[in-house]
Amino acid sequence: MGLGAARWLVRNGGQENLSADPGEHAAAARDVTKTLVWGFRSMHLKAEVPNAFLADYVAQHRADAVGIAAVDPAEPDVMERLANVAGRAEFAGITISPAAQGFHPADTQAYKVYAFCAERSLPIFVEGGTDFAPQTVLEFARPHLFDEIARAFPLLTIVIAAMGSPWIGETVALLTKQPRVYTDIAALLRRPWDAFQALLAAHQSGVTGKILFGSDFPFSTAAEAIERMYRINEVTHGTGLPTVPREILRSIVERDALAELGIA
Repeated sequence: MGLGAARWLVRNGGQENLSADPGEHAAAARDVTKTLVWGFRSMHLKAEVPNAFLADYVAQHRADAVGIAAVDPAEPDVMERLANVAGRAEFAGITISPAAQGFHPADTQAYKVYAFCAERSLPIFVEGGTDFAPQTVLEFARPHLFDEIARAFPLLTIVIAAMGSPWIGETVALLTKQPRVYTDIAALLRRPWDAFQALLAAHQSGVTGKILFGSDFPFSTAAEAIERMYRINEVTHGTGLPTVPREILRSIVERDALAELGIA
């Protein structure tokens, strides 16, 4: 099963305004079995993709869409908001972005979010947010900061988006070290050299089984992302560089990602 990670992002402060019609997403997801549709919420950036919007979309596409609700651990009422989305059938996990939300991953209030999700087997998807706006806090996007979280909550499933780019080495180390830490390749596939290096590092470290496929919609459709994945070794043509075995690439594309994450 392929996993298409879809997002609608709003970028303020003079940045790019990016949107996508729900119909476009439905069309773009035709080549995968299920898609994860991510929300976004940031008090720090004053921007959001409302969870209600996602819930409505998922309710209309129950056969092929799964909602990932956005919560902002920096908000005073985050636990109330978290309880509200956790009780809805449309959502099967949550997404946070320490850099875009302006909080350190080990913040006390964030720990309450992790504990809540660990108790309820809700996976947490960590968006880097390094390209959202100039106001994002880059030092909070470092993947290695989640080693502490994984140690404190060993049953919590954590997915680091885009292999933690630009700190891919830190993410590979986390995948090697922490059993319940995963990552996705989505956003990197539009940058073939970066994607190749990330996949090769994961392959040489023996952790490609923890990489999930994603389309990074609305930047790419699922079909475009699959094609880019299978063409990733083209960057090595005419060189003596090693390649990522095709069976590894196929295993990422065809992996039952929902089963890996414990999503029914």
